[in-house]
Amino acid sequence: MTSGATVRQAVILAGGQGSRLKPYTDTVPKVMIEISGRYIIDHQLDWLAEAGVTDVVVSAGHLSEVLLAHLDSRELPVRVRTVVEEQPLGRGGGLKYAGKELPAPDEGWYALNGDIWTRFDLRAMTAYHLERQAVATIALARPRMPWGVVELDELGRVTDFVESPPSPYPINGGVYVFAPRILDLLPDVGDHERTTFPSLAKQRLLAGYPIETYWRAIDTAKDLSEAAKELAALRSRLGD
Repeated sequence: MTSGATVRQAVILAGGQGSRLKPYTDTVPKVMIEISGRYIIDHQLDWLAEAGVTDVVVSAGHLSEVLLAHLDSRELPVRVRTVVEEQPLGRGGGLKYAGKELPAPDEGWYALNGDIWTRFDLRAMTAYHLERQAVATIALARPRMPWGVVELDELGRVTDFVESPPSPYPINGGVYVFAPRILDLLPDVGDHERTTFPSLAKQRLLAGYPIETYWRAIDTAKDLSEAAKELAALRSRLGD
């Protein structure tokens, strides 16, 4: 990892089929789903640029030609190189495949799942990662539960009903900071959450950074509509 808290390169995993988002993903890849007038990937590229990133490798797959045409059509805030998996490699394999194309192999990098809409201080996450001397740091989200919950007192009497509270358990938020040597530890094919991350956790080389601001994974049509409502409410509150 470079000194200081600035990471200058990143990978975006953009090759998923997005089958649960059909019919939207019949004609565009998942990263080109539009929320509140913006494509997910455009939001992600702008966010990375604001954090000091200058180079991004996009790992494409499903409808890669549509994504390439979009990226070629706009003035991008960072240098973008696109790689296409000839066969599905899994998320860990996809990270390794794209990570090998980063311009500075001896420097750290960010990685983002292509279906994540969030915005928080990536430089602060990098500083957190460096302080813990981690090989990988995961952004941890606490999505809102889809049900209301009941609060009880010590005698088991109901004291309140709470609609859609944040989950008490953090989940992998799909945003990472990696030290350079992560490339040697990622699988050629398969899922890093089942291989690399458990191994790093046993060695105490995996850190978790809590996201305190907005986060949502766009997996279904319901996520799409909910995200649009939430972002409209956020903009209204911020006077944006």
